[in-house]
Amino acid sequence: MEKYNMKNPSVKRIMQEVKEMQSNPSHDFMGLPLEENIFEWQFAIRGPADTEFEGGIYHGRIQLPPEYPLKPPSFMLLTPNGRFETQTKICLSISNYHPEHWQPSWSVRTALVALIAFMPTNPNGALGSLDYSKDERKALAIKSQEAAPRFGTPERQKLIDEIHEYMLSKALSVCEKINSEENPIKEADLELAPPDAAAVQQASSEEEQQNEAEERALVVSNEAPTGNSPNHVVSHAVEQPGNSTQPLLQRTELNQPRVADDRLFNWAAVGLTIAIVVLLLKKFMKASGYGTVFMDES
Repeated sequence: MEKYNMKNPSVKRIMQEVKEMQSNPSHDFMGLPLEENIFEWQFAIRGPADTEFEGGIYHGRIQLPPEYPLKPPSFMLLTPNGRFETQTKICLSISNYHPEHWQPSWSVRTALVALIAFMPTNPNGALGSLDYSKDERKALAIKSQEAAPRFGTPERQKLIDEIHEYMLSKALSVCEKINSEENPIKEADLELAPPDAAAVQQASSEEEQQNEAEERALVVSNEAPTGNSPNHVVSHAVEQPGNSTQPLLQRTELNQPRVADDRLFNWAAVGLTIAIVVLLLKKFMKASGYGTVFMDES
């Protein structure tokens, strides 16, 4: 790089683009200049998705003019693709075949993005264009991943191979990202994952059955022989579906005041019965004359 005049507008512009390409790489393309000649770039683009070029890695060469960016670059493809001829300058609106369309604000990055967009378009007989069938283009796209094309000097080949490795690595990272989006399961998710719905339902059913068995056992143990027992009321309440929402313990506690009332009533009835018996006995004794005898003796 020392042999270039860094004050030259073209050199300065190219160096800015190199820095921007390295600091902001793309999954869809990569381009870098030769160390011995920054006006010659090697590049690779990825075939656009949802087309017959999808998955393909297509290498090429860009030649920048000394007046760049005031004048447009020239392009050639090195990888067989079925859309453009290889090692032949191709005619595009962004190439030196149409300088009237070129704008100095465009860059190598802009040109590579445009080249990707041109891939699936109709060639319309343009210079350097091909019109292969979709099946042929798909086959070439698959084959392009195997190895980088062989072209030029060892320095060129080294740069081509490095760019090819970069494109392959980006293709793998894209696949990993797609897989992670389709199956977003992480270790933390596994630890916090909710239990299986069937297992929850089964556990809930088993718990309900256990609770019902405990309630039935409690009712049976509290049942009395008579139908008027307070515990019989509890048993009846458990068997009625309408009362199932009321806790068994709560219903038992509600019946406890009734038990005390029944006991008080029973004691009152016994006392009343005794009083009646005493009264009847006195009347019987008076009618039989026992009362007069007792009074005379006194």
